[in-house]
Amino acid sequence: MALTAPKRKRKTKRRKKKAAKGRVARGLRLAGFALIGLVLGSVLWAGLYRVAPPPGTLLMLQRKMSGDVIIHPWVPLDEISPHLVTAVIAAEDTRFCIHNGIDLEAIDKALLEKKNGKKLRGASTISQQTAKNAFFWNGGGWVRKGGEAWMTVLIETVWPKRRIMEVYLNIAEWGDGHFGAEAAAQARFGKSARDLTRHEAALLASVLPNPHKWRVDPPGPYVRGRAATIRARMNNVRRDGLDHCVLR
Repeated sequence: MALTAPKRKRKTKRRKKKAAKGRVARGLRLAGFALIGLVLGSVLWAGLYRVAPPPGTLLMLQRKMSGDVIIHPWVPLDEISPHLVTAVIAAEDTRFCIHNGIDLEAIDKALLEKKNGKKLRGASTISQQTAKNAFFWNGGGWVRKGGEAWMTVLIETVWPKRRIMEVYLNIAEWGDGHFGAEAAAQARFGKSARDLTRHEAALLASVLPNPHKWRVDPPGPYVRGRAATIRARMNNVRRDGLDHCVLR
């Protein structure tokens, strides 16, 4: 009996090792299937939004749960003033028609400015903002940022630039529960988004970074100054054709 005990122990150890390897293999297979599911699901989701308006966003849900009445009429890009297109490109992302979603040049420039003692500024593109607004939530965290980067590359691959701009202008937040250019134009100026003037478009673009802090009706000194700067940049955008991928 004493001679056979070590053999049993060795067999038991081998069985345990085999079982552990089996669990690891099953775990890896499940993780692989989950990853494939996430990739395919995100591709289908992006493909759906290429042709269908997003019914809402997580930020809209968050605002609604906070007590806001959500106003979100969808309008085609052709029914939005071209002045607003030029204004948001001038204000948010002058390289929108040039980059492929993530502007590495702008990121390098922002990091260099930070290194030289300046305040770190955002280098988020309109494509990144569209991906975040359409598919994710506000706030930081590497999970959201990683997902945002993936969806940015995906929509830049699946959508034309005009569609990215159309979705962006229809789900951007302009404060007080108003989402999209049409809701903002009606609330702030009592007119349709297609009738926005150059000055009004610059005002709307000027508050996009923080529509809860900065107001259009009436605009304070900061907003007036920022709008004036945007109007000047709009001249450069039009002169250099930096909005050519959206405005035909």
